[in-house]
Amino acid sequence: MITRHFIDIVTNGTKRRVHYRVAGVGPPLLMVHQSPRSSKEYEPLMQKWASHFTCIAPDTPGFGQSDSLHGRPEIDEYADALVEFLDTLGVKKCAAYGFHSGGIILVSALKRHANRFTTLAIGGYAIWTPEEQKLFGEKYLPEFHPSKYGEHLIWLWNRILEQTWFFPWFAADDNHRLSVANDDPQRIDLIVREMLYAGNAYQAGYGAVLRAANDIPAVNADVPPCLISAYDGDPLQAHLDRLGTMPSSWSTRKFATPEEHQTASLAHLRQSETPEAAHLNETQDEGFIHIETKLFNGLLHWHGDRGADRLQLHAPGQDSGCNNEDGRAIHIDLPGHGLSDDWMDDAPTDWQSWQAVVNACLYHFDASESIFPALPKGDPEKLYPDLSPDRFGNYLTIAWQIARARRLFEPWYEANAAHALSFAPESLAPDQLALDHLALLNARSAKAYHLALESRS
Repeated sequence: MITRHFIDIVTNGTKRRVHYRVAGVGPPLLMVHQSPRSSKEYEPLMQKWASHFTCIAPDTPGFGQSDSLHGRPEIDEYADALVEFLDTLGVKKCAAYGFHSGGIILVSALKRHANRFTTLAIGGYAIWTPEEQKLFGEKYLPEFHPSKYGEHLIWLWNRILEQTWFFPWFAADDNHRLSVANDDPQRIDLIVREMLYAGNAYQAGYGAVLRAANDIPAVNADVPPCLISAYDGDPLQAHLDRLGTMPSSWSTRKFATPEEHQTASLAHLRQSETPEAAHLNETQDEGFIHIETKLFNGLLHWHGDRGADRLQLHAPGQDSGCNNEDGRAIHIDLPGHGLSDDWMDDAPTDWQSWQAVVNACLYHFDASESIFPALPKGDPEKLYPDLSPDRFGNYLTIAWQIARARRLFEPWYEANAAHALSFAPESLAPDQLALDHLALLNARSAKAYHLALESRS
């Protein structure tokens, strides 16, 4: 089972929060994701490797649920942030795996802190030519901010989609076509959501990697062993031939498939002995708890005062961040909302099933009272339309329009004077709408939750 946690890192008096995933038993394996993804991309691989390692996958700064670094950080700062994470976690030495930009961060960390690693396996490693660097320029990482009417979402969908068609994504010509092109809405949606979490912070982490120098250790460097490999279709496979002379314990290999690359990486990682890790540290005011009932078996996200006696429930279509003004309560994301897992099957519409989850949370936190939300006005069939990813990304702009209309009318689909709401103009600020938009996209069980609340009264 994969568990999820948060930890606070304090550097020079400044605190930043890091989200990380853990799975398995055995020696620690640090897994660093590519940009602009998060540790979620490693869930399938963590499940495969969990019988050999305690897999630890953090969201790098500014991605997923981790706080950003300040200013315009360079690759060395991301490398040091990784080691600070290990320090705070309580891991003194580990093996490590990284893919693409995650590999560049890891190699940079190994050069600066070689004694913290036993071995590395890297999937793809970029060595840019001057011509490629010139091509990338400022085009590859444009500013990404929410726009008033959701125009940024149209750009985002097409940018992520065509990243699988061309590399770089904006070079739409035959010379830059990729063999791995797809138009799978579910695959595109995964990365789109992670870009929405990162926002413009994606520029910092991605930019530091693109600006990084060729950071391969010198041939005589005293460093742990490393395997760098890439598979057919990976645009960085050709870069393996550019690596030049490496330390004697370093090697490169090319494979036909991602599965072959992963198998070889695991075999390499297992060749080196890595000491077991002690208990892994985490924060006490936010995290995930495992809840099991007849219809739900998964992780629920929570935050707040762990010693509080009351549990605050959010409204349908929202999450625990929408009503956290009560500092003396425990706030949870209910199943199919926010950062919590989905129901095992279709979300139930009877309150007893939802109450079973709430009761399990009350028991876990030793709380005695549940605070219920006000039920939104309107027809649940209209309030919560299907927001499943579609081929053209229309679900993104539909959700944005709903988030905006909810500030202006009640119910939002009755756009007329009789249903107008009084509102402050600043409530329509794109940054504020972006939070509601993400909450709505993540509210996969909103309609069922609404119907269940109605059946309770």
